[in-house]
Amino acid sequence: MALMTGQQYRESLNDGREVYIDGEKVKNVAEHPSFKPIVDIKARMYDMAQEPEFKDTLTTRLTDGEIVSRAYKIPEEKEDLAAIRNHVETVLDELGGVVYRVGDETIGEMWSLYDAQDKLNEIDPSYAKNIKYHIDRVAREDLFHVSANTDPKGDRSKLFSGKDGGTLLHVVEENDKGIVIQGAKFETAAAYAHQAFVKPTILDWNAGSEKMAPFACGFICDMGLPGLKHICRTSLGTDRDEDDYPIATKFEEIDTLLVFDHVLIPWENVLFHRSLESAAYIRSTLHRYSAFNYTLRMLRRADYLLGTALLNVEQTGLTQLQAVKEKVSQLINYREGINAHLTAAVAEAERSPGGLMMPNQSLLYTGRVFALSNFPAMAHLTRELVGGQLAVTPDSKTMADPELKEYFDRYYSVGEWTPDDRGKLLYFARDLLNSSYAGHRTTFELFAQSPPFAQQMAVFNNFDLEAQRDLVRKAAGLKLTKPVPVG
Repeated sequence: MALMTGQQYRESLNDGREVYIDGEKVKNVAEHPSFKPIVDIKARMYDMAQEPEFKDTLTTRLTDGEIVSRAYKIPEEKEDLAAIRNHVETVLDELGGVVYRVGDETIGEMWSLYDAQDKLNEIDPSYAKNIKYHIDRVAREDLFHVSANTDPKGDRSKLFSGKDGGTLLHVVEENDKGIVIQGAKFETAAAYAHQAFVKPTILDWNAGSEKMAPFACGFICDMGLPGLKHICRTSLGTDRDEDDYPIATKFEEIDTLLVFDHVLIPWENVLFHRSLESAAYIRSTLHRYSAFNYTLRMLRRADYLLGTALLNVEQTGLTQLQAVKEKVSQLINYREGINAHLTAAVAEAERSPGGLMMPNQSLLYTGRVFALSNFPAMAHLTRELVGGQLAVTPDSKTMADPELKEYFDRYYSVGEWTPDDRGKLLYFARDLLNSSYAGHRTTFELFAQSPPFAQQMAVFNNFDLEAQRDLVRKAAGLKLTKPVPVG
C-alpha cells in the first residue's frame, strides 16, 4: 500500500454515499461548492506528504518499513509526541489556517481503546483483535478517519438514570454478518471522510441496567455504507466573496447528521457490543490522546489573534502606548499559557495502560481548559486592539471601485500601509472575530470534544490530589492519614 494522493482522495469520495445539503442530494461531493473548499484542503494535506519539502516531517515508517502518515503511527516514546506536534503545526502553517477535523486528532480516540485491550479480551478476544487491525488499517491505507460522538438531544433527563436510552443509536439486530444499527449521530467532516469511529456519549454507564446493553456499542463505519445518510448543515462559506471572507471560504468544515437506517456493521468492524464496561471506559479516556492535537489547534488560533491584534496597532502607531502594550502582553500571556501546557505535557509524558506514550494527562486536560476558558478574553482583547473599523469598513468591491479610489487613498492610507492591505487585514480580522463563521467556531470549540463540565471532570479525575493532602497533613500536624474522598 502507499500514501494517498490528493486526487485519489477526491476520487475515493465517489463511493455511492448519500449526502444531502440545502435541499438537494449531492452527486459529487468533491466538486460540490459547499464541500469543494474543505475537500481541497484535505487533498492538499495528502499531497504535502508526497513532497520533498514536507515528507520527512509528515511521514514515518512502520517496523516493516512501510511509509505512513506521521499522524497515524501510535506514539511509543516522547519523541513520537513531539513529532506529532511538529506534524500538526507544519500542516496548519502551510494551509494558512486552522482546521479541526482532518484525521490526525480523531485517530487518538482509537488509541484510547487500544489501551483497553486487556478488558476487551475479557469480554471478547475478537474486539481487541479488531481495534489493532483498524489502527493498522488507517495507517497503511491512509484513510481519513473521523469520530462520531454527539447524539441528537432528546429528553436527556431519561438518560440520567441510565435506564432508558430513548432514540439513541443502538443495535436492533444481530446476525451472522454483524450487527444492525438504528439511530443518529452528529459528526463534523463525515460527508467527506472515509470512515468514523462511532461510540456512545452517555457518561454514567455504571448506573445502567441490562436494558441499556443495545446502546453500549462501538464500531468502525465506512461512510458509504447502504442505509447511511449524511444530512448536512448549510455552509457558512458558500457564496461568500473570498476577499471579504478569506477564512470562511477556505476552511469551513461541514457538520453532518449521520442517520443510520438499519445499517449493517460487519463483525470485523465491531470494537465492543453490549458492554457497559467498555462504553464507560471509552467515555472516560476518549480524549487521552486527541486532546493534544485539539489544544494545538487552539494554540494556532491564539497565534492568529495575537498576530491580527499586533498588525492592527502597528499600522496606526499605537504600540508606543503603555495601555496597548499591556493588552498585547495579556494576549502573549494567554498564548504562552497554552504553549506551556502542551510543552510540559510532552516533557512529562507517561505510559498508558496499553504501553503507549501519552501526554501527561493532568497537564493536557488543564491546558485544554485553560485554552478554552481564556479564548473569549483573547478575542475581546483583539477586538479592542483592532478597533471599530472592524465593524464599519466597506466590502472589497467597493474599495476597488475606481470612482472611490481617491477617498480610500485619503482615508485608508497610513504610512506604508495601502488601502488594499489595510482592507485585507480588516477582512481577515472580521472573519476571525465577527463573522457567522467566527461565531460557529467559538461554539464548536466549546463543545467539540466534550461540554465544559465534562472537561472540568477530566481535570479533576486526572490530577493526583494526594500530594496536596499529605502536604497539609504534615504542615498542620494532622493525625488523619487515610484520604477522605472528595465529592
